[in-house]
Amino acid sequence: MRALLPLALRRLARPPRPRVACRACSGGGGGGDGGGGQGLRGRRRLQDGQAKLSRGAGSQAPPVRDSIVRDVIQNSKEVLSLLQEKNPAFKPVLAIIQAGEDNLMQEINQKLAEEAGLDITHICLPAQSSKDEIIDEILKINEDPRVHGLALQVSEDAFSNKVLNALRPEKDVDGVTDVNLGKLVRGDAQECFVSPVARAVIELLEKSGVDLAGKKVLVLGAHGSLEAALQCLFQRSGSMTMCSMWDAAQLQGKLQEADIVVLGSAKPDEVPLTWIQPGTIVLNCSHDFLSGKLGCGTPGVNFSSLFAEDDVSLLAAALRIQNMVSSGRRWLREQQHSRWRLHCLKLQPLSPVPSDIEISRAQTPKAVDVLAKEIGLLADEIEMYGRSKAKVRLSLLERLKDQADGKYVIVAGITPTPLGEGKSTVTIGLVQALTAHLNVNSFACLRQPSQGPTFGVKGGAAGGGYAQVIPMEEFNLHLTGDIHAITAANNLLAAAIDTRIFHENTQTDKALYNRLVPLVNGVREFSEIQLARLKKLGINKTDPSALTEEEIRRFSRLDIDPSTITWQRVLDTNDRFLRKMTIGQASTEKGYSREAQFDIAVASEIMAVLALTDSLQDMKTRLGRMVVASDKHGQPVTAEDLGVTGALTVLMKDAIKPNLMQTLEGTPVFVHAGPFANIAHGNSSVLADKIALKLVGEEGFVVTEAGFGADIGMEKFFNIKCRASGLVPNVVVLVATVRALKMHGGGPSVTAGVPLKKEYTEENIPLVADGCCNLQKQIQIAQLFGVPVVVALNVFKTDTRAEIDLVCELAKRAGAFDAVPCYHWSMGGKGSVDLAWAVREAANKRSRFQFLYDVELPIVEKIRTIAQTVYGAKDIELSPEAQIKIDRYTQQGFGNLPICMAKTHLSLSHQPDKKGVPRDFILPISDVRASIGAGFIYPLVGTMSTMPGLPTRPCFYDIDLDTETEQIKGLF
Repeated sequence: MRALLPLALRRLARPPRPRVACRACSGGGGGGDGGGGQGLRGRRRLQDGQAKLSRGAGSQAPPVRDSIVRDVIQNSKEVLSLLQEKNPAFKPVLAIIQAGEDNLMQEINQKLAEEAGLDITHICLPAQSSKDEIIDEILKINEDPRVHGLALQVSEDAFSNKVLNALRPEKDVDGVTDVNLGKLVRGDAQECFVSPVARAVIELLEKSGVDLAGKKVLVLGAHGSLEAALQCLFQRSGSMTMCSMWDAAQLQGKLQEADIVVLGSAKPDEVPLTWIQPGTIVLNCSHDFLSGKLGCGTPGVNFSSLFAEDDVSLLAAALRIQNMVSSGRRWLREQQHSRWRLHCLKLQPLSPVPSDIEISRAQTPKAVDVLAKEIGLLADEIEMYGRSKAKVRLSLLERLKDQADGKYVIVAGITPTPLGEGKSTVTIGLVQALTAHLNVNSFACLRQPSQGPTFGVKGGAAGGGYAQVIPMEEFNLHLTGDIHAITAANNLLAAAIDTRIFHENTQTDKALYNRLVPLVNGVREFSEIQLARLKKLGINKTDPSALTEEEIRRFSRLDIDPSTITWQRVLDTNDRFLRKMTIGQASTEKGYSREAQFDIAVASEIMAVLALTDSLQDMKTRLGRMVVASDKHGQPVTAEDLGVTGALTVLMKDAIKPNLMQTLEGTPVFVHAGPFANIAHGNSSVLADKIALKLVGEEGFVVTEAGFGADIGMEKFFNIKCRASGLVPNVVVLVATVRALKMHGGGPSVTAGVPLKKEYTEENIPLVADGCCNLQKQIQIAQLFGVPVVVALNVFKTDTRAEIDLVCELAKRAGAFDAVPCYHWSMGGKGSVDLAWAVREAANKRSRFQFLYDVELPIVEKIRTIAQTVYGAKDIELSPEAQIKIDRYTQQGFGNLPICMAKTHLSLSHQPDKKGVPRDFILPISDVRASIGAGFIYPLVGTMSTMPGLPTRPCFYDIDLDTETEQIKGLF
């Protein structure tokens, strides 16, 4: 500040400068309150010999003004420094929208901002810009989370209510919106922004020793927000305030009566200065004095010499900086954890419970943008997909990177029946209980269902009863197209593999090279991905004409061994006849055919990549390193080698963003990724969990679901997903049902579509007691990882009190922190309040989370550890094929990846009919495959189909569309 103010005054006193074009830039800026007469208007310059209001042209800046400005800027700097101690990356940004080419105040604003530690962004529009064009720019700034304050520097004509009230009140650092003015008038000055110009007037008077009590003040030529702010502040100071326009009939009398005159706009020529009494204190709030319009200072007129004509504008610029720091502080406070102001939807459960789709349709969901705002998302952080779903942008993670994570809860289950035991329903019921009934921030994170089961045998996966995601039709059908994007990317890569083999088989090295690096407009250049391949090959050349014949051959030929291709085409439909086929039968393929197959889309490695990635760059890297085959020398061939990485990333750029939906009670849900739980890790995305953990805050909960039983989905969640994310779980919720326990106790087989036997519909204590061995084993598996376990008994209407009490008692004896019966299916969140309390208490226990194995162990040892420790196997048995693959992956450098076991979910062993807790079995490993991009090795235990088939009577028999109402029928 040492030389700042004298420098500013010298600049103001200089002769006219050449006109400088205004430009939009970071670091430029101009002042200007947005209110009648407050903006810097027109081309400003001092006229030689211009008269002064308060003293001669050679006067120095008064010490009072300098001291006040210095104090304001120093205070702002200190406050900002304190904020940045806890938030080092935080730096408030002031945006100034200017219409015209007036840049005189920019340097002063910039110097003040730099001194305080702020940034300025200057948006310059043509002088003739319409109100709508100005409003468009305002709306853009409103939605920009990087900008914390907005000021307008436009013509007086543009200061309409429509323009001013387009500003968001929380960014209105000039205090011109109705909201801020209303709070000021009500006396809530601490909760609003007050006009810096009006505050500057009061500050200058009070700090100069002027006692405002009882003084008669005339606010002259001001209107709009400036007039209102001045009048309010003077009245609060005990002054008697009058307001007048320059053309008022009684102006001369008011001027002669006033002790203080505040000029809000330039004096017209027809108003003589002699009307102002000698000794009257005059302050100028209008910047038009810079163009000589005021014309005061006529010889012989004795005004008070307290203030220079630029005192108000310079102090106002400093006070605007102070408002900016306050705005930034409020913004930071809003980013900190706070309890959501969530409007939860009411439920009126019916008995008997209607169908899922009837329940879903009976509830009217909130607009998803309303939900997003309730949970702290900014408008530019969501992309709407209709009214009820939206994608959330990853920029949110950067904004909330300093926010503490909430508690992390994983929902797993015991070994299920083919009907499923309700993990999704428990997940939804739990978050409904936490948020709608206990007023705790919570988020559910679910996998996206595949179209295959939806139209096949299982149906959808939105939960059920009064604990489900709505609208359930949109949840189960297409959603936002993520699976379609995966299908497109997967099949593009599959096409690239066979196409490359075909062209290498039918062309010479030179012809192949000339087509891979063509001459375009007389110039031949390598693409970026081709340069990366050259670097990988150790060829440090960038000129295509400089390669030797040997280098051309190495660059052009991947030499893929067709027998080693592991990349299959995918389709999101159950189609058993695509499990094995022959491709390349057309005559145009010149006899280069091979056996291939289709997998279901969710079995694609790209889906696993999506679920485990944590950023767009990370996803691109993972996609590039996906191994699709080996070459004839046994070396891996990747998507990067095929040159397709960038294209895959383009196809996946929207799919990486989590999908926001809501539960029946209006609590938030992320639906993102759905990797096949057999051959992949069967969990929703890392990104959804990470974003949700930031949004709920330190005291909130994120509840995510793992596929299948704890021996599969939970084990993979811990050993694969937690390794990738770095997140540490706090609680395991283990879902059990009396029905499944009876099956494990020796009950008859359970088959989808076949009515349950009486053992399952009538009380049978011995079966339940015998079957609890499976529950006890799954509790022990969770305890291997050091995480407390809460058992959620999903109660069916046929369960008896004695059966329920027995299960809860035996679960606690087995080491569960608690065991709670849940009634969310019939009651919604209210039916899971006890579970919510148990989870909250368990989360307060110290988690001693640990991985099951060290990834540096040999592949065989890691497989054996899982088989013996988790499944209870005596040992493993490798097929010759599996041993060959293990040796190959180890030789290729992939031996340090975690293991993703692919086995049946219907038993702890490899045999689906072995219920309870099988013992002393040998686990056969028939094959071993690798998902290098996703980052795991997956051994196949027995035969594992990656393309389900349709049953005799698929679900699609019941699915139809009412063409008049467009309502879907029969989905459930």
